[in-house]
Amino acid sequence: MQTSDGLKLHVRSEGRGRPLVLVHGWTMSSRFFERQFSGLADSFRVVSFDLRGHGESGNSRTGNTIARSAQDLREVIESLELRNCVLAGWSLGCSVVLDYWRQFADDLIGALAIVEGTPYPMAPDEWNTHRLQGRDETALDISLNAFTGDREGFGRSFIKGMFAAHPQAETLDWMMEEYRKAHTQSTARLYRDYALCDLRDVLPTVSIPTLAAYGTGGSVHFGHKTGQHVTESIPGCELKLFDNSGHMPFFEEAESFNAELRRLASRIS
Repeated sequence: MQTSDGLKLHVRSEGRGRPLVLVHGWTMSSRFFERQFSGLADSFRVVSFDLRGHGESGNSRTGNTIARSAQDLREVIESLELRNCVLAGWSLGCSVVLDYWRQFADDLIGALAIVEGTPYPMAPDEWNTHRLQGRDETALDISLNAFTGDREGFGRSFIKGMFAAHPQAETLDWMMEEYRKAHTQSTARLYRDYALCDLRDVLPTVSIPTLAAYGTGGSVHFGHKTGQHVTESIPGCELKLFDNSGHMPFFEEAESFNAELRRLASRIS
């Protein structure tokens, strides 16, 4: 799909039924949702796309922001003529989903799923378990320098930390393959914008059925504190904790996670 500013995005769509649109996390890709494509395409039209600068999508020096990513998401939904979607964001993808709601808040979306995400990575609040909690831009620069200075080592540690249980070698291999596709400078710019993006005031405005899905294991996860805050901030939001998952409950506990998405869809009027 070509965006309004001329960039080509890689979009995947499988199955028939209510649209389920999945937005991946930082330096990852739509391939991470393989178990949703295989497990839910029997009753949903499962859709995902690679964010600009990620996966098989094109790269651009401009537009590497949460707000532009939300606009890209909007253009994907419109181009496929999707209606009454279940929209799920994972990690940085949660910020994209929340910014989509901030910008559009339209009836194209019937339900939201916030999966292991924070509305503000640098929030000083006790509920925020992001490593940049209460930090300044100097700490952000240090974090990004670690990423740009050693892409391979950073990625291997990052992905391993997202699991509650140690990943199999073949799983780590293909996830690293996807991680390597991410454009270094573009994704660094996107992460900077993400870290500084405060979407806390969006949460109380969400007026559709919402699921907050969080893992409780691994070294890279937000867990019950952030999940509880998100749940209490969004009217009618339901919290689901995955005790055998880290940052990727949709992968480590795919069957249970998929069941929660089915239940979420059943709450749509």
